[in-house]
Amino acid sequence: MFLRLLFLYLSFLPFAINAQNSTQKKYVFFLHNKFLEEHSLNESHPKYGPAAYTAILEKLRSTNSVLISEKRNPGTDPKMYAKKVILKIDSLHRFGVPYDRIAIVGTSQGGYIAQYISYYAKNPDLKFVIIGASFKNDSLNEDRKFRLYGKVLSINEKTDVGAELLSRQLRLKNSGLKSFKEITLNTGLEHGFLFRALDEWIIPVKAWINSNNL
Repeated sequence: MFLRLLFLYLSFLPFAINAQNSTQKKYVFFLHNKFLEEHSLNESHPKYGPAAYTAILEKLRSTNSVLISEKRNPGTDPKMYAKKVILKIDSLHRFGVPYDRIAIVGTSQGGYIAQYISYYAKNPDLKFVIIGASFKNDSLNEDRKFRLYGKVLSINEKTDVGAELLSRQLRLKNSGLKSFKEITLNTGLEHGFLFRALDEWIIPVKAWINSNNL
């Protein structure tokens, strides 16, 4: 019940529009990391500690936005889940929400799902924030036709082992994005930076979501 007070599940979207009675708000999908797929909210990663899911949601919340998230089931297929989210995005649009008021934020595995959403939706108006989801020899490099669409902010951590700037990836170079920004943090936390509700990445995420000049 506590989690339900913090955010809206994907299946609640039509109710969210009616209850809010507004298409002027911004709608933010938050997609968590892989660790939370396989573990409970209270479990700790042996190296990085607890995933701070609820704390991250609390910090992402704002009065002018509706936050949409859910804890994914173990073994979730990223491609299928991406298509599920696209259906919800299109549902929002049918209820009158402009695509440029919809943002998809993903950390680690959630960031890869966000990239699949970008690729499948091919919508230049959607906003994306991809956090800790660009690595050397990662799975998305296997498809040389893979492209990104929309308005993309990429956030990486300098000490994250094996991380590669998204701007160096073929999928980005071939995308021709009109709106792209890249931020490199240096928290010293390696991949654990996205297990914490850090202002270092949450503040630029919220600024990207709320910007009307992308």
